[in-house]
Amino acid sequence: MDRLQDSAWRYVAEILPPEELPMLAAHALVDGRDSPALRSLAGLPRRSDETEIRELYVQTLHELGVPLPDDETAGRWLLVSLAVGLANAELSPKDVVDRLSMTVAARTPEETQFLSIAAGYSKWMDADELPGWENGLRAAAHSLTASTDLRSGIGVPGPRRD
Repeated sequence: MDRLQDSAWRYVAEILPPEELPMLAAHALVDGRDSPALRSLAGLPRRSDETEIRELYVQTLHELGVPLPDDETAGRWLLVSLAVGLANAELSPKDVVDRLSMTVAARTPEETQFLSIAAGYSKWMDADELPGWENGLRAAAHSLTASTDLRSGIGVPGPRRD
């Protein structure tokens, strides 16, 4: 998955801050992508108007034929990326919970299991409950990463933006 395709689901899942889009566009130009909107976006300062950045980003994707996924698909990519990050020890169970949007919907049994275990976390869990929850979440992450068709090219998402 190339940089712009990867960014599309992150954008829809609201984990890609608008101020990062101009630099993403600059990297896409270096990668060999080109369009008028991409050049304009790459030339904007990070602190430009968010609306202008977003509009240029969406126009860039349109010009380059990169589709924006629907909310459900972007949420599934987020769910799988978190599972991959946990399974690869790039994220802790707490990182997963912190980065998980509660609007994510699960489609497969493995996605449902991972999401329901993650949603079971509470900062008021007793110390003796936490290891069992963490182990359950890790097991669900491994199950999800082994079963999904979405795994290819997924990176670990950054912190959730509220």
